[in-house]
Amino acid sequence: MAACTWQPNTPPVFNLGMFLARYPEFTAVNAANALRLPALFSEASLYSNNPRINAATQLVYLNMLTAHLSFIYGDLAADGQVRPVGRVSQASQGSVSASFEGVPPTPGTGAWFMQSQYGAAFWQATSGRRAFHYLTPRRSFC
Repeated sequence: MAACTWQPNTPPVFNLGMFLARYPEFTAVNAANALRLPALFSEASLYSNNPRINAATQLVYLNMLTAHLSFIYGDLAADGQVRPVGRVSQASQGSVSASFEGVPPTPGTGAWFMQSQYGAAFWQATSGRRAFHYLTPRRSFC
């Protein structure tokens, strides 16, 4: 039996310049706290950690998720508050009031990713990786 030749890729490392070149709207987030985006990048690896994906693709996915996490944690909001989740079911203007319908989505689900354009892009980009493809065994796998 042949030895297994597959080796996992080296985990991607956060590259601030590359991230801000793609997502310049997060420049102020980095200026306010230089540790924020690298910490969110580490958190993003909990949602996308596939050592069989090449490092360049994995870095793109993790940057999408870093932007998504930063967005849902309120980093782009003018007041810095976490954005409400769900469909607006009721709103008023005097004394400002709003009601949202629905239960907050579970992290890692499609509804959770759809809360931002960054998460939606990640969900779409990884759609082919979430499908199960059965391959009949033709040779020995490691």
